[in-house]
Amino acid sequence: NPSPASVPYRTKEPVPGISAIPDEQNARYFHVIVFGPEDSPFEGGLFKLELFLPEDYPMSAPKVRFITKIYHPNIDRLGRICLDILKDKWSPALQIRTVLLSIQALLSAPNPDDPLANDVAELWKVNEAEAIRNAKEWTQRYANVDN
Repeated sequence: NPSPASVPYRTKEPVPGISAIPDEQNARYFHVIVFGPEDSPFEGGLFKLELFLPEDYPMSAPKVRFITKIYHPNIDRLGRICLDILKDKWSPALQIRTVLLSIQALLSAPNPDDPLANDVAELWKVNEAEAIRNAKEWTQRYANVDN
């Protein structure tokens, strides 16, 4: 089991709850694990993501996607993530570490007003308690550490 203290790519200080390990065959490809943040519906979950650095990185943002299914208004069924710094707010000064921290923060603070999964966002707005229940259930089902 990967430990939450694994040191991410090119960072001196480890980020708690995140690890990014370069692929052995492809230095541009990273296997990422994000632990569900405490006090979020995703707490206790272990989420696998993939991160790929495009040819023109750092001029363009890394491509990141969830492999583990997650019930979240800003992450669609294909695992794509709606996050400004992965799109129009990207800057070459940002690091992979910043991207991963932002994704972790998105788990703590879903934003149904900027949705990628419209049905999830809709439920989050009209019945947040039920949406959170769903998110917890999916975390148990798909992101269980024992899976």
